[in-house]
Amino acid sequence: MMDKRLMREAGAVRSFLALSVGLGLGTGLLAILQASYLARVVNRVSLEGQSLSGVWPWLYPLLGVIIFRAGLTWMGEVVAHRAAAQIKHALRQRLLAHLLALGPVYAGGERTGELVNALVEGIEALDAYFTRYLPQLALAALVPLAVLGFVFPLDTISGLILLFTAPLIPLFMFLIGRWAESLSQRQWETLSRMSAHFLDVLQGLTTLKIFGRSKSQAEVIGQISSRFRETTLGVLRVAFLSALVLEFLATISTALVAVTVGLRLVYAHIPFEQAFFLLLLAPEFYLPLRLLGSHFHAGLMGVSAAGRIFAILETPLPERKLQGECHLSHDPSFQIAFEDVHYAFEDGARPALQGISFELHSGERVALVGPSGAGKSTAAHLLLQFMAPDRGRITVNGIPLDRIPVEEWRRHIALVPQKPYFFYGTVAENIRLGRPGAALEEVAAAAEQAGAHQFILDLPQGYDTQVGEGGIRLSGGQAQRLAVARAFLKNAPLLILDEATAGLDPVNERLVLEALERLMQGRTALIIAHRLNTVHRADRIIVLERGRVAETGRHKELIEQQGVYHRLIAAFGGAG
Repeated sequence: MMDKRLMREAGAVRSFLALSVGLGLGTGLLAILQASYLARVVNRVSLEGQSLSGVWPWLYPLLGVIIFRAGLTWMGEVVAHRAAAQIKHALRQRLLAHLLALGPVYAGGERTGELVNALVEGIEALDAYFTRYLPQLALAALVPLAVLGFVFPLDTISGLILLFTAPLIPLFMFLIGRWAESLSQRQWETLSRMSAHFLDVLQGLTTLKIFGRSKSQAEVIGQISSRFRETTLGVLRVAFLSALVLEFLATISTALVAVTVGLRLVYAHIPFEQAFFLLLLAPEFYLPLRLLGSHFHAGLMGVSAAGRIFAILETPLPERKLQGECHLSHDPSFQIAFEDVHYAFEDGARPALQGISFELHSGERVALVGPSGAGKSTAAHLLLQFMAPDRGRITVNGIPLDRIPVEEWRRHIALVPQKPYFFYGTVAENIRLGRPGAALEEVAAAAEQAGAHQFILDLPQGYDTQVGEGGIRLSGGQAQRLAVARAFLKNAPLLILDEATAGLDPVNERLVLEALERLMQGRTALIIAHRLNTVHRADRIIVLERGRVAETGRHKELIEQQGVYHRLIAAFGGAG
């Protein structure tokens, strides 16, 4: 069970793994030396009749070997865990960085619980592979060879028995392992589904309570848990079966050595000390192979988890078609152009944009409107570089967007989404996402401009109030004003307002619109809206329909055209 991808990861800590294997080999050699000293002591006391004082010269080295062997075993464990910790840390960092680079478009198409399970439990499942299985795989070959190197010069018959019975253990382990691999993969998939479903239930608990479906979901979780229990018991049954087979083979093989050595000892064909030494070495010969069998199933779990981890890591990032990097000037003015931009989801099966072209000039407020599914949010995601166009291009000051470093470009953008996310932490910490190093006075000034300062002061601890995961202590209007405060604090020249007032009551909508009006002063703004009363003041309105630009103009012009925009206004409540 060698996974090429995991072996590549092991290359980064090959020195640690080599040291772990070397310490394990040293432990095996000390076991041979220990058996030699013990056989000598027993022979001198039992057959030669020496007293305790006569064997002290051998007991002291024997005690030293035992202590030294224990020390090497401990050091080998420490080194192996150090190697595994480095690999897990590096892999977790890469996985998290890749998920962040894939962006919200990819994450939105996956189950959050499954991704979290891969990032946490999946990485931890690799520990046994690198600390136990991989070093033991090398020791299962090296230690028996070292033992044979001592056995063959002493007794050819015993050496041949060991040599020909040893391959039976890995053979049976391989045969059982192929069966166990499918069970282990099923166990991991069930665990991932259970984690994802449990998180879905927790996040949707309010909805389940409203519709009276919480008890039925508890039953579903019980069924998934039962399937996980059954798959886990199936893996354990195979593990116990393989352990039984391996122990049985090792015991029978050791008995064969014991019988042949015993018969020759009875007929005085072999000295007692040599015979006892061979009997002590036989279990040490099979021990690495037995340990490999016991670690095999833990390694299988790591390989199963690695399948999902590397599936994420091998997901291609948004394509950057051009080579080289161009940097924006310090001038905050932007001329943004969409030139015949196409984009489709599901590998082209679901077109979202079909050749849109428009420009966004510096200091201009441009509104993207249209029915649901027209492609408005897709255009914003393309501008944010969460994904790349299938055809066409987006330029900034004449520079293709995919030639501008992503992080540099996003520093020039502030986003106010429809549903801003708030992390567990204080109000001030959540506003500081716009500029992490900002002083509290700057945070308060941004909140003042966003119309949030007063309600923040009314919170129990003001700016130090814990808002909780997802901002669960905040009303919709309060959360939206904090999102505007973030944008004020970031002070970026380009704004993207994605349904920033959707779902708000008239009072909160007015407060947020006033804050947005202050925010847009002197900035370039792309406004995405369903509620068309928020786009009346836009310098230009671009109407999208079925992924294409249907109309362009000001509010009054579009009303007079009696086209798509007029129908949207009429559906909203009037053509005013």
